[in-house]
Amino acid sequence: MAKKEHISETPATQFLRKHGVAFSEHPYEYEEHGGTTVSARELGVDEHAVVKTLVMQDEAAKPLIVLMHGDCKVSTKNLARAIPCKSVEPCKPDVAQRHSGYMVGGTSPFGVRKAMPVYVEESVLQLDKIYINGGRRGFLVGIAPAVLVDVLKARPVHCALAD
Repeated sequence: MAKKEHISETPATQFLRKHGVAFSEHPYEYEEHGGTTVSARELGVDEHAVVKTLVMQDEAAKPLIVLMHGDCKVSTKNLARAIPCKSVEPCKPDVAQRHSGYMVGGTSPFGVRKAMPVYVEESVLQLDKIYINGGRRGFLVGIAPAVLVDVLKARPVHCALAD
């Protein structure tokens, strides 16, 4: 019988368990700069259902999290308009890591070091199931998208650009 690979706890899985969220664990072979293309291929799922966690900041350098389809980019103009602020830009990797407590490539919106507002691309919430980082490179968790709103209080926004 094949031994199920044991995934050690991450702050994200601890957070999900603490909040009673049902999730499935999906480890995969992480590739540097492979992004959601690699994780979708490795898990055999549509890249549109793989949700990336992006740490960004507004013009006052206040951090925020944006959850976006793996096969889309964020329109920072549309996002800034939606959350009303002047501008939004991605944080530098070391800054993102300081805010989230996660390594870039392993950033989860769950169990972050610093409380930040969370915004989710509206259409993500229409999917049946999403795959989102579980707090480590090469590890996604499968959850119902409603968890993002129910547990993270994520605010739906419309800022996707086709990649």
